[in-house]
Amino acid sequence: MKKVILSMLCALVLLSAAPVWAQQAGDDGVEYVYEEVEFRPHLYLEAGVGAQYTLGEARFKDQLSPNAQIALGYQLTSWLGGRLQVNGWQSRGGWNGYGNPSFTQAYKYKYVAPGIDVMLNLSNLILGWNPDRLFTLSVFAGGGANIAFDNQEVIAIARGLYDKTAYRLEYLWDGTRVLPYGRAGLQAAFRLSDRLSLSVEGNANILSDKYNSKRADNPDWYFNALVGVRVNLGPTYTSTALAPPAEVVEPVPMVQVERVEEPAPEPRPQQPQQQTVEPLRRDVFFLINRYDIRPVEQQKVREIAEYLHRYPRTRVTVTGYADAGTGNDQINDRLAAQRADAVLRELRDRYNIEGERIFYDYKGARIQPFEENNLNRVAICVAE
Repeated sequence: MKKVILSMLCALVLLSAAPVWAQQAGDDGVEYVYEEVEFRPHLYLEAGVGAQYTLGEARFKDQLSPNAQIALGYQLTSWLGGRLQVNGWQSRGGWNGYGNPSFTQAYKYKYVAPGIDVMLNLSNLILGWNPDRLFTLSVFAGGGANIAFDNQEVIAIARGLYDKTAYRLEYLWDGTRVLPYGRAGLQAAFRLSDRLSLSVEGNANILSDKYNSKRADNPDWYFNALVGVRVNLGPTYTSTALAPPAEVVEPVPMVQVERVEEPAPEPRPQQPQQQTVEPLRRDVFFLINRYDIRPVEQQKVREIAEYLHRYPRTRVTVTGYADAGTGNDQINDRLAAQRADAVLRELRDRYNIEGERIFYDYKGARIQPFEENNLNRVAICVAE
């Protein structure tokens, strides 16, 4: 069972793998810049609602009750944070009458439980931080004080108001009961924007045996499942613009003009000069973990297509790459192939370049054509 749970956690974490660099179009729509993104500590608010299952002797559905939680957190690093949270609403219990086995009664009482949790983001810890990651998985552990009150239903059971039989509940309490608790759980977050995320949380809480008014000589437990939202209260990262790589410029062939002597006695007809075609290279860059061709890069694909139309005997080789700084070989091979395929389809479907004139290849991250890691998210096109 432990191996199954560990495998599921690893699979969820791997779903969130992605790089850390970003690219954006310039103001003129043609130039582009590269940005190096760094994590920034920040505060956040969380709020969620859901259900609680209190471990007891009644039927499962009779042990379910509503639950709510609100928290103020601080993300100290990309993978470590903490939060002050208040959880509460209602807990339930079940009584099997000793001396009257036919009598079973569920009861409810209210509580509020302030506490503190330490949050560990497994996705960022294992795979590295990425501001555009769509899914993250975190574990947490903490504790606090459970303040329970309004315990009148189980008091009525003890007094025999349900079946005319008084029962002795050794840990019966009235008024307010304050007990320490510990808890641990998992939280999955789905990024909607830089400021907003949707969260799904499950946590298990342990208290002393005196929580549900019955003596059982073992701890009392309740489990919460919550769905909520997280709002970041400030910027979560800063970005620094980097200089773009030098573009490979197509050499301009020089035109030689022959001088003609005057007068020219019986000029001989000249043989037509063979046309020299210079190779053309264009580097089509992609955003992190993406393989769609951005409008800013479409000009390069168009130039390749124009070159192929101008010189019908030429062909183009499209080779896809991925950066070696992030991901693994399986992810990078897939991305590199998708990037090369995106350029191939664009040339073939949009610009009507024959498929036999396009050679397709991909290198993944095993070969890095550029020294800067982020520049290797590219499809290199060489026409000749």
